[in-house]
Amino acid sequence: MNIHRFQVDALKVEIYPDSKSCGRAAAENVARILAHLGMTRDDIGVVFATGASQLDTLRALVGRSDISWNKITGFHLDEYVGIDVNHPASFRKYLRENLTTRVAMREFLEIDGNASDLDELCRTYTERLRQADPQLCLLGIGENGHLAFNDPGEADFRDPREMKVVKLDSACRQQQTAEGWFPTPEDVPERALTLTIPTLFRIPKLIVTVPGERKAQIVKRALQEPISERCPATILRTHPDATLFLDTESASQLRIEATAFSAG
Repeated sequence: MNIHRFQVDALKVEIYPDSKSCGRAAAENVARILAHLGMTRDDIGVVFATGASQLDTLRALVGRSDISWNKITGFHLDEYVGIDVNHPASFRKYLRENLTTRVAMREFLEIDGNASDLDELCRTYTERLRQADPQLCLLGIGENGHLAFNDPGEADFRDPREMKVVKLDSACRQQQTAEGWFPTPEDVPERALTLTIPTLFRIPKLIVTVPGERKAQIVKRALQEPISERCPATILRTHPDATLFLDTESASQLRIEATAFSAG
């Protein structure tokens, strides 16, 4: 298999031939990390991402027989405010269908987008997150560069909050429509709950999976642009242990020569 590996600042990058091999490689990396953590921990906190970009990774993960799921306490990154759990775009529904009903996890804590008191929800959810001390986070990158639902207008690299309610920008809502989760951008909820960027960056290991042609432009921006909240994904280049998994489509705007990198 033709695999390109290189590094941009602190961020490790790997490019695979297609989305399935990309997802399998990310899952293999996750399994290796979990096995190492399992040698010293009986309870391993893991934060999981959702969305089309994560499907191949999750499918590969739940198909593995070498993961001690009974040691894992799971969380997720974000959820729409006010969306019913049975709505096709609900991240709770997504994770139930693609993860939590397929493996015997110790516990999974859902973000309830229908909670009546969102401030209290943020407080209690982040309290449980701190208690679990997550060691691994699976991430994607949005077409506008967001990490979780930290869109460019909401991202704060020094955010004092651990979790917050955000207003989704038009590019984010357009992406959700283009991926088939909603009929029109107007149907996408205006607000969402999200873990903040400092919360994500306290997690020691990040596995970032970003396949597909629609992500090619933002991958180039994330690796080339100056690090700033205008493109939140640029901050990944400062994390001490993050790996970005791409396929040839999402890497199509990069110039690759052996293990060197150029995004001109």
